[in-house]
Amino acid sequence: MPSSIFLLAAGSLRPAFTPLISQFTRMSGIDVNVEYGPAGLLRERIEAGEPCALFASANREHPQNLLARNIAVSKHTFCWNKLSLVSNRTGVWLDLLRDPTLRPGTSTPGCDPSGDYTWAFFDNMDVLEPGLGQQLRTRAIPLVGGRDTVKIPQGELASAWILRQGLADLFIGYAHYAHALRAMPDVHYVAIPDEHNIRCEYQLAVLDASNEVMALVDFILSRGGQEFLSAAGFLTLNDE
Repeated sequence: MPSSIFLLAAGSLRPAFTPLISQFTRMSGIDVNVEYGPAGLLRERIEAGEPCALFASANREHPQNLLARNIAVSKHTFCWNKLSLVSNRTGVWLDLLRDPTLRPGTSTPGCDPSGDYTWAFFDNMDVLEPGLGQQLRTRAIPLVGGRDTVKIPQGELASAWILRQGLADLFIGYAHYAHALRAMPDVHYVAIPDEHNIRCEYQLAVLDASNEVMALVDFILSRGGQEFLSAAGFLTLNDE
């Protein structure tokens, strides 16, 4: 009986999946080898033929594409996220976005769903205030999540580290880091109201529907698994 699963997972899932997978292994005896990275680049590795039993993506498009190409055999929504701002100064979220002197850092569209969600958020800003989204797209600096973007030191939160290095004055990223960011005295976490925010859907793509893999999928979807996601700041199936 196989006792090991190879999992590719979006980097944003690391705070939740590290304890979740440890608990799963303690309960099941099944070892899980996991690599984290930008979900778009992980999908490219899978499409290029890299062996992978399970893919945890920060969006639904990548799992759906793998399913349509018969690379994946099933997909499962397992949590949601939102976007937020982190800045090196205080201010109202919309005022920070409007300020032409602030350099907004983002993740990389195409390579990382966080970047794709941010560009969709810019579309929302154009609806709210015509021209604002286009200004933000022009000013935005994709700093992480790409092939040749900045390497964040291990143990650092990307948004806070980027601000401290002076690479940007504002960062648009995932909201599940709120608790950690609010504890940092030198950066300011700023929530984006739900009516203007983006709903970020996370999906699993099952590539090998073995009993071991499906046991892990079931655990992620279970109340016990969802508690790890909730503790890490994600919106869970129970929040729906």
